[in-house]
Amino acid sequence: MAGINDIAENTGCISLEKILENLISMIELALDNNIKVILCSVLPANTFSWNPKLLPADKVIQLNKMIYTYAKSHKISYVDYYSAMVDDNKGLLKKYGEDGVHPNFDGYKKMEELLQPFLKSF
Repeated sequence: MAGINDIAENTGCISLEKILENLISMIELALDNNIKVILCSVLPANTFSWNPKLLPADKVIQLNKMIYTYAKSHKISYVDYYSAMVDDNKGLLKKYGEDGVHPNFDGYKKMEELLQPFLKSF
């Protein structure tokens, strides 16, 4: 699970394609070292309090589609946190993260619930 900090431009502007390339590099390194990989969607976010000029919701959706497509084409498990945690405004449900980006305890519990079936298959 990675990409939201890039979408937030925390270290500068970066394309979604470059974000995916970075993820693929990490995946390839992991697989080359016999580390099993599970890809997870980026959590929903429709605003960043530290960078309010950005509107991340559609980028998150697009990146998740890219990650899912890669996972499917390479037979890598994919956990869809996004669909289970998104609100009507393409943001993170308040019950899962008060700031709209970072999960709280209930958010992590939901993520654990969604991830557990995939971990059992290893």
